[in-house]
Amino acid sequence: MASWHEFEQQAPGLAKTARALMDEHRHKVLATLRKDGSPRVSGTESQFRDGDLWMGSMSGAVKALDLRRDPRMALHVTSTDPDESDPSAWKGDVKLAGRAVEITDGEVLASFNLPGTGSHLFRVQLSEVVWTRVEGDELVIEVWREGVGTRRIRRK
Repeated sequence: MASWHEFEQQAPGLAKTARALMDEHRHKVLATLRKDGSPRVSGTESQFRDGDLWMGSMSGAVKALDLRRDPRMALHVTSTDPDESDPSAWKGDVKLAGRAVEITDGEVLASFNLPGTGSHLFRVQLSEVVWTRVEGDELVIEVWREGVGTRRIRRK
């Protein structure tokens, strides 16, 4: 698994685009796994700090409990609807996958000024980042995977 900083070093162009799209949208969709293995999606916010991607959660939130039990997660950065007359103008969307590691160090938690007491803080470790967009009449998917690198897929 890679920190955001390590991902930036391995795929600087994709990282720059992913970060820009993430910064445009405050709310993201987080996918976690329930006890029975079925998926759960929840709204979440994230922030970049000190070379890492972070997510917080209110105390006792089911998404936090999911991540404590099984840290595997995916994050989808929603996007604006594409212009039907010019699909290539769509900036695309970004999906991240990896693990969310809970941070319990009191000093680190205090530095984030999380609301209330007992809030959860997670540092995201990345295994995959995907940017999907349209160029002309093709769907273009740029994929980075930890230990593999970046590749581009084009579909008509």
